[in-house]
Amino acid sequence: MKKLAALLALPLAIGLAACSPKAQNETAEAADAITADANATMSEATKDVDAAGDRALGGMDNAVDTVGNTIDDATAKGKEKASQGLRDASNAIDR
Repeated sequence: MKKLAALLALPLAIGLAACSPKAQNETAEAADAITADANATMSEATKDVDAAGDRALGGMDNAVDTVGNTIDDATAKGKEKASQGLRDASNAIDR
């Protein structure tokens, strides 16, 4: 955005040489306003991009937590079934 403001200000600056002091001041004020608007727009866009990134990472964190919990549950169930199988086998041998 700063490049855009500079490009817009360049023709204005060239025109300053042929203008009255009042016109030069008005042109300088306009260039300052354009620069301020461009900077404000860039700042707002940066905030929007940061917020979108935070939301995306938050969603990924939740998904990773869900997968981890699912794996933990499956592991616990697998261990319980394996233990039960060993108990059943032991009981069968004892008979």
